[in-house]
Amino acid sequence: MTRFFCIVAVLTLLIVPASITAQSSAYLKAAAERSRLSEKSFNSRVCDHKNDAVAARVLREYGAVFVASEEILVPAKCVFENGTAVTEFQSRTKLASQRFGATQITLQAGAMDALNAAIKDATAAGLKITPRGGSIGGLRSYEDTVRLWNSRFNPALAYWEGRGKIAKADADAAKKLTAYEQVPLVLKWEQSGYWFSTGFSRTILSSVAAPGTSQHLFGLALDVTEFANPRARAILNKRGWFQTVADDTPHFTYLGRAEEDLPKYGLILVERNSYKFWIPAKQ
Repeated sequence: MTRFFCIVAVLTLLIVPASITAQSSAYLKAAAERSRLSEKSFNSRVCDHKNDAVAARVLREYGAVFVASEEILVPAKCVFENGTAVTEFQSRTKLASQRFGATQITLQAGAMDALNAAIKDATAAGLKITPRGGSIGGLRSYEDTVRLWNSRFNPALAYWEGRGKIAKADADAAKKLTAYEQVPLVLKWEQSGYWFSTGFSRTILSSVAAPGTSQHLFGLALDVTEFANPRARAILNKRGWFQTVADDTPHFTYLGRAEEDLPKYGLILVERNSYKFWIPAKQ
């Protein structure tokens, strides 16, 4: 497939098929109100989930952040197309940086305050809460998300090409696309069972966000070393930090809400292997 036809295929995929499950009216209303927009304006200006398959998928997978508390700045887009757009958003955000051992973490100021409160609670209980994965466990740049995307995309593409599932011409064309252009192509391949996560057994979005969509870009996500400790999770929950990306167990999102209030904002509880994920409800 030539680059021209590959890009045409990508653009074609941006039409949402009828099978895509829409988000619940309660969630969409809450997300629009939090952005101080009508639902129509939220769709056209923030996340075109009605017409863009990638935007719809992002809202479904990572959308909890759009109903976070008023103390923080919610993202202006669900898909940032490039580093310039991300840098502009981050420049408008009140950020705070702090060292945890040898690792410097940057978050939105409200999220950092809540993290420090959780760490204080954990210490009093004889526990630890620490960042996981170095400085990119907190705020990330657009370039960081592209590198992480490539760490899954390139091995998976080679894997499926090597097994004859993806033609060499299609693989070569995909390599020439920008990361932004690769996303809908990967999601289309995954519909055929050609998974792009580590291990090639599940969706790439379960292990890494598409470039320009990560909650880490917004200063509202933290990867936590002690994610497997239920007591540590409970302390983080008490301080407004929740797991909101299904199956990404180290990943916590700052919502700044009381857990009992989350259903008011169109979020539902999904439990998997003793982990609790708060995700946008579907219709």
